Amino acid sequence: MLEGLPPNNAAHVMRLVTDEATAKRIADIITETFDPAETAASAFEHEDDPATERTWQEKPWTSEVYFGFPPDEKAVRELVSSAIGDELAQKIEFGTVSQKDWVASSLSGLAPVQAGRFLVHGSHDRKFLKSNMISIEIEAALAFGTGHHGTTRGCLLLLDRLLKYYTPKQILDIGTGTGVLAIAAAKRLRCTIYAGDIDPIATQTARSNAVFNAAGMWVRPATAKGVEHPALRKNAPYNLVLANILQRPLIKLAPSIAKITTPSGYVILSGLLIRDVAGVISAYRTQGFALVARTNLDGWVALLMRRGGQNRPIIAEL
Repeated sequence: MLEGLPPNNAAHVMRLVTDEATAKRIADIITETFDPAETAASAFEHEDDPATERTWQEKPWTSEVYFGFPPDEKAVRELVSSAIGDELAQKIEFGTVSQKDWVASSLSGLAPVQAGRFLVHGSHDRKFLKSNMISIEIEAALAFGTGHHGTTRGCLLLLDRLLKYYTPKQILDIGTGTGVLAIAAAKRLRCTIYAGDIDPIATQTARSNAVFNAAGMWVRPATAKGVEHPALRKNAPYNLVLANILQRPLIKLAPSIAKITTPSGYVILSGLLIRDVAGVISAYRTQGFALVARTNLDGWVALLMRRGGQNRPIIAEL
């Protein structure tokens, strides 16, 4: 999993080699506590090192957190110890890392990810491609979303299922990050996809990735807070809105998203822990949306909702 990527001053790193569950707990507590624009947490499996001291039986996982500021090491240890215990927290290592090193590190251990017909991969994994797959090649970049985190993969799975019975023509991707979702929709539907992100680096990254993936003619990124950009508003209403962000902004944006969604349009919402789901569903039901389907991957939930629909699942939980 990979949750958030910090701005281009990510020079500080926290690292711990542990088991899968502990690595994911560390990533979760960091992303819940710190501003996602200033920190990034990742947890990934890697090849076993005989020299690594450990007591668990499965392959070791590494938990890494990157900061765009010098962290208070004592405070971070105390925070993490509440989830993993004092003994393990004392084994956490802090250091510095160059931007180039971060890119290389974030790619190590990331395998190709398949979500229905979509396959998200790096250049080193082109060999996994099959003729019936929609390939999205994404390298590590200073923006959210490589497809490996449960939030992004959940969105892709819901998008893949939705497109089997529905063909949207006006699509908006809010919080586009690396552009994975916009590129996926563009390559599948071959129509214009409008995309926004509050981070100008993310906007540039999404544009570059779209061009690289032969989707540059369809993906139109803009630096925007939510839907507050003339280009995004001008091309409304949308019959599909993708928003892979976090609980609080999703709830705050519910009225704005409803205004730019067609009366029978769909939204795919992600970036939610299980405990966040009820609040987000309630906020969108207030705006006239009904739950259609959901995914639950690694403790992260993605929701497919339809405006004006009935609260009756038409796709089983994935």
